[in-house]
Amino acid sequence: MDWPKIETVTSVRLRLEPLSMEHALGMVEVLADASLYEYTGGEAPSLEQLQRRYAAQLVEHSEDGLQRWFNWIVKLKHSDPPIGFVQATVEQSGPELVANIAWVISPLHQGQGIASESTNAMNSWLRSKGVNSFVAYVHPAHFASIGVARNQGLHPTLMLEDGEVRWES
Repeated sequence: MDWPKIETVTSVRLRLEPLSMEHALGMVEVLADASLYEYTGGEAPSLEQLQRRYAAQLVEHSEDGLQRWFNWIVKLKHSDPPIGFVQATVEQSGPELVANIAWVISPLHQGQGIASESTNAMNSWLRSKGVNSFVAYVHPAHFASIGVARNQGLHPTLMLEDGEVRWES
């Protein structure tokens, strides 16, 4: 499949920059807050762990080429420090391109609609590239992320994976 090249995406308040290794240092601080792992588990990555993760993500596709990975670092439009990330794994499902999406925003910037705005900007870009369906996995008690999923036009299904509800368009 001929996948599109990831680009910088902007919205009213935000700039989504394609992931690069240079983002690791700033993102270590963003991802350091333990509250980010309350529903997903895990713990804050070290700089070395984040650099290894980013090196793998920068390949931008699965080994078999059937999935394409799009990763953006979220920044305020006129500011440089990162405040989170959005990402999508896109694959062909029958005649459709489906994106499995995720978002993480620093607790310092939560409650301002940034997760919804950045995810919407990403999804709009993906739609412009032919993606027609969206999926997200959200912990049933993570009410802020449930709001983000709803704001993307997703609805919950009865499917659970690792304790998270599958939401889809």
